[in-house]
Amino acid sequence: MPSTTPLPLVRRVSLATWTVLAWCAGALFAYLMRTGLPGESEPAVRIGVLYLRWDGLLSTALATAGTLAGARLLSSRPLPALGMLLFASVTATMPLGVAEIPLAQFLAVDVALYAIAAQRPRRTGFIALALALAVLVGFLSFRLVMGWEAGTSAELAVALTAVVAWLLGRSSHQARVGREHAAAQAAARAVTDERLRIAREMHDMVAHSIGVIALQAGAAARVVATQPDAAREAMTAVEHASRETLSGLRRMLGALREHEQPDGAGLKPIAGLADVEGLAAATTAVGVRVDVTWHGERRPLPPDIDLSAFRIIQESVTNVVRHAATDSCRVTVDAQADELRIEVVDDGRGERSGTSPGTSPGYGLAGMRERVALLHGEFSAAPRPEGGFRVAARLPVPPASPVPTGVR
Repeated sequence: MPSTTPLPLVRRVSLATWTVLAWCAGALFAYLMRTGLPGESEPAVRIGVLYLRWDGLLSTALATAGTLAGARLLSSRPLPALGMLLFASVTATMPLGVAEIPLAQFLAVDVALYAIAAQRPRRTGFIALALALAVLVGFLSFRLVMGWEAGTSAELAVALTAVVAWLLGRSSHQARVGREHAAAQAAARAVTDERLRIAREMHDMVAHSIGVIALQAGAAARVVATQPDAAREAMTAVEHASRETLSGLRRMLGALREHEQPDGAGLKPIAGLADVEGLAAATTAVGVRVDVTWHGERRPLPPDIDLSAFRIIQESVTNVVRHAATDSCRVTVDAQADELRIEVVDDGRGERSGTSPGTSPGYGLAGMRERVALLHGEFSAAPRPEGGFRVAARLPVPPASPVPTGVR
């Protein structure tokens, strides 16, 4: 689970701010082109009659107000916001005394086109591009109808920038959709892999129980004629082992789908809460102290619950070692009559994959959540308000039944 990296500047600045900055840059450029830059003997563009008059300043003020309103609405109502920005570009062009809408007055529109194409559905992006091009065509058509000069070639360049901004936005949209799809597939694969691992471990548990049943049944068959009481005790042990195995299968395997596994897949020995102390000692040896606290009565648990509880603690402690940047963590196991509660707390960075901005998805938490869900329990994993991270799980435990001695 990688550490959080600062977002780039383009992501830290809001869309409304970028739109307003583009408008301000265009307005400043238009002013400098008409007043002259250092080294120029005269301005590059002849100043319009209305540019510095009261009516020209009023047009500029109206255009600026339209830009501010459009920038504010761009994230929530993109098409009305684009309409305001197009109105602003036309209004700001009127006092300039030019034959086309200059690129400088269309920069804010280009920013809006990119954002709409990147964040909105394709249909909305097409409508936005069509509106922008329609305004450019309408501006030129009006000048031609009035018999005025029309800067067609310059306007084509402005239209090209609008199309390029839209294409860049569509490319960004498709890339984001692809990343989200890949992340969803990876998460689904991680859950499937976790289920398959649980199935392999359940295979070990069932094999162990069936072995016990076979031994007890064989012993009962041998002594049924000579030692009826011993045979009865052995058959009681068979009944208990069978019921416990069936209960575990109903709780877990009923929620698992069948998946084909390659031949020779390795099977690990069954682990449980009895191995937590060994896990704590091994983790402490590598430099992260694990303090284990037990509450309630330490009694035998159904194998599937015992195994899942250990795996949750194991994965949580592993995450602390790898990603918390701390030298200690605390494990609490609270065994009650009808439930088992687990808590793993650290005072580290308080970050895990998939829980903080700027991180890539992590699948250890997804695997733990899947285990708990299969046992109809409750799971939570989140940063602590006071710092650090907390993983908590509650696993319901069925009522215990007496375990017969059986025939040895």
